[in-house]
Amino acid sequence: MPISFPRLTESGWFAAQRGPVRYVPPMESDQSVVWITTRTIRPGSYEDFRKAWRPASFPQGMTRAYECFSEERNEVVGISWWDSFEARERYRLSDVEAERQRAMAPFVEAESSGLYVGRELEIPKSP
Repeated sequence: MPISFPRLTESGWFAAQRGPVRYVPPMESDQSVVWITTRTIRPGSYEDFRKAWRPASFPQGMTRAYECFSEERNEVVGISWWDSFEARERYRLSDVEAERQRAMAPFVEAESSGLYVGRELEIPKSP
Protein backbone atom coordinates (compact mmCIF):
# COMPACT_ATOMS: atom_id res chain seq x y z
CA MET A 1 0.00 0.00 0.00
CA PRO A 2 1.57 3.32 -1.04
CA ILE A 3 2.06 5.98 1.59
CA SER A 4 1.08 9.51 0.70
CA PHE A 5 2.56 12.55 2.38
CA PRO A 6 1.05 16.00 2.70
CA ARG A 7 2.72 18.76 0.70
CA LEU A 8 5.41 20.59 2.61
CA THR A 9 4.41 24.16 3.29
CA GLU A 10 5.90 26.95 5.32
CA SER A 11 4.85 24.98 8.40
CA GLY A 12 6.39 21.76 7.04
CA TRP A 13 9.22 19.69 8.48
CA PHE A 14 12.36 21.76 8.47
CA ALA A 15 15.24 21.49 10.88
CA ALA A 16 15.09 25.11 11.98
CA GLN A 17 11.40 25.00 12.89
CA ARG A 18 10.41 23.83 16.34
CA GLY A 19 6.66 23.17 15.98
CA PRO A 20 5.31 19.64 16.42
CA VAL A 21 4.93 17.23 13.50
CA ARG A 22 1.26 16.42 13.20
CA TYR A 23 1.21 13.72 10.52
CA VAL A 24 2.49 10.24 11.28
CA PRO A 25 1.90 7.67 8.52
CA PRO A 26 1.73 4.01 9.49
CA MET A 27 4.99 2.10 9.10
CA GLU A 28 5.56 -1.51 8.15
CA SER A 29 8.09 -3.63 10.06
CA ASP A 30 10.78 -3.21 7.37
CA GLN A 31 10.45 0.58 7.26
CA SER A 32 12.26 3.32 9.13
CA VAL A 33 11.93 7.06 9.59
CA VAL A 34 14.47 8.90 7.44
CA TRP A 35 15.38 12.56 7.99
CA ILE A 36 17.28 14.15 5.10
CA THR A 37 18.73 17.64 5.40
CA THR A 38 20.62 19.46 2.66
CA ARG A 39 22.71 22.49 3.48
CA THR A 40 24.65 24.85 1.24
CA ILE A 41 27.59 26.14 3.24
CA ARG A 42 29.96 29.06 2.81
CA PRO A 43 32.90 28.26 0.52
CA GLY A 44 35.93 27.13 2.48
CA SER A 45 33.99 26.48 5.70
CA TYR A 46 33.55 22.70 5.42
CA GLU A 47 35.91 21.68 8.25
CA ASP A 48 34.48 24.28 10.67
CA PHE A 49 30.93 23.40 9.64
CA ARG A 50 31.61 19.70 10.13
CA LYS A 51 32.87 20.27 13.69
CA ALA A 52 29.67 22.17 14.52
CA TRP A 53 27.43 19.71 12.67
CA ARG A 54 28.57 16.48 14.27
CA PRO A 55 26.72 15.90 17.56
CA ALA A 56 28.74 15.26 20.73
CA SER A 57 26.77 12.02 21.16
CA PHE A 58 24.23 10.33 18.97
CA PRO A 59 20.64 10.57 20.16
CA GLN A 60 18.51 7.73 21.41
CA GLY A 61 16.42 6.33 18.56
CA MET A 62 18.89 7.19 15.77
CA THR A 63 19.90 3.89 14.19
CA ARG A 64 22.33 5.13 11.53
CA ALA A 65 23.56 8.35 9.98
CA TYR A 66 25.35 9.39 6.81
CA GLU A 67 27.22 12.51 5.76
CA CYS A 68 27.40 13.18 2.03
CA PHE A 69 29.17 16.17 0.52
CA SER A 70 29.75 17.63 -2.91
CA GLU A 71 33.17 17.55 -4.53
CA GLU A 72 33.53 21.29 -3.83
CA ARG A 73 32.46 20.66 -0.20
CA ASN A 74 29.97 23.52 -0.35
CA GLU A 75 26.89 21.29 -0.08
CA VAL A 76 26.39 18.76 2.71
CA VAL A 77 23.57 16.23 2.96
CA GLY A 78 22.84 14.59 6.29
CA ILE A 79 20.76 11.41 6.27
CA SER A 80 19.67 9.87 9.55
CA TRP A 81 17.56 6.78 10.17
CA TRP A 82 15.32 6.65 13.24
CA ASP A 83 13.38 3.89 14.95
CA SER A 84 10.25 6.09 15.23
CA PHE A 85 8.79 9.47 14.35
CA GLU A 86 8.60 10.21 18.09
CA ALA A 87 12.34 9.62 18.65
CA ARG A 88 13.25 11.92 15.78
CA GLU A 89 10.79 14.56 16.98
CA ARG A 90 12.13 14.45 20.57
CA TYR A 91 15.61 15.06 19.23
CA ARG A 92 14.52 17.77 16.78
CA LEU A 93 12.88 19.71 19.62
CA SER A 94 15.70 19.10 22.12
CA ASP A 95 18.07 21.70 23.56
CA VAL A 96 20.96 19.62 22.17
CA GLU A 97 19.67 20.03 18.61
CA ALA A 98 18.92 23.72 19.17
CA GLU A 99 22.52 24.26 20.28
CA ARG A 100 23.81 22.30 17.29
CA GLN A 101 21.70 24.47 14.97
CA ARG A 102 23.13 27.63 16.58
CA ALA A 103 26.69 26.32 16.17
CA MET A 104 26.14 25.54 12.47
CA ALA A 105 24.34 28.79 11.63
CA PRO A 106 27.43 30.92 10.82
CA PHE A 107 28.41 28.48 8.06
CA VAL A 108 25.00 27.77 6.48
CA GLU A 109 23.81 29.76 3.47
CA ALA A 110 20.69 27.67 2.73
CA GLU A 111 18.96 24.65 4.24
CA SER A 112 16.10 22.32 3.36
CA SER A 113 14.90 19.24 5.17
CA GLY A 114 12.41 16.44 4.68
CA LEU A 115 11.05 13.58 6.75
CA TYR A 116 10.30 10.29 5.01
CA VAL A 117 9.41 6.67 5.55
CA GLY A 118 12.00 4.48 3.87
CA ARG A 119 13.28 0.94 3.59
CA GLU A 120 16.53 -0.62 2.52
CA LEU A 121 16.36 -2.25 -0.89
CA GLU A 122 17.71 -5.74 -1.26
CA ILE A 123 20.06 -5.90 -4.22
CA PRO A 124 20.36 -9.39 -5.69
CA LYS A 125 23.88 -10.81 -5.79
CA SER A 126 25.36 -11.52 -9.21
CA PRO A 127 25.79 -15.24 -9.96
